[in-house]
Amino acid sequence: MSALATRDGLRRVTVAQGETKVSDERDVVLTTVLGSCVAACFFDPIAQIGGINHYLLAEGNASDEASMQRYGVYAMEVLINAMLARGAARSRMRARIFGGATMRAGFRDIGGANIAFARSFLRDERIALVGEDVGGTQARRVEFRAAVGLARCRSVVDSAAPPIIVRASPPPPAAVGDVEFF
Repeated sequence: MSALATRDGLRRVTVAQGETKVSDERDVVLTTVLGSCVAACFFDPIAQIGGINHYLLAEGNASDEASMQRYGVYAMEVLINAMLARGAARSRMRARIFGGATMRAGFRDIGGANIAFARSFLRDERIALVGEDVGGTQARRVEFRAAVGLARCRSVVDSAAPPIIVRASPPPPAAVGDVEFF
């Protein structure tokens, strides 16, 4: 798992759309940025293993594995299986969910569908949902220290764009010689 070491001694690993990452290393922070997408953070407190996924859509059809990773059910199963392979037990897993914002008014509520899917999946699989920061209209940045089960979520606040500086065009050069353009 490639990561960037920072001043605080923690290594940050970015989780992109359609990805799942699992870690049992105490100095690893799994990070992602969400709009209407949802990230589920799972943690087994006894095995001290956790992981995060980042899915784009609650459900859909795909024929290849890369495309399947965009959908909630596949992302959840990949996360559970990766944690089980590292020694976690399904019965001890705890979950937090983040994201699901409404990023564009007037469009289909993709964020709401993603949130509903996550809650339903966790209920059906009997995985305790111990926290969430979902909905609203702002993007979120999630940081998850998977091996210790600590999650932090911050809203990504739009800052004003810098003013556009319009520079006046220089005057055209004075005509020189006897060439005339038309």
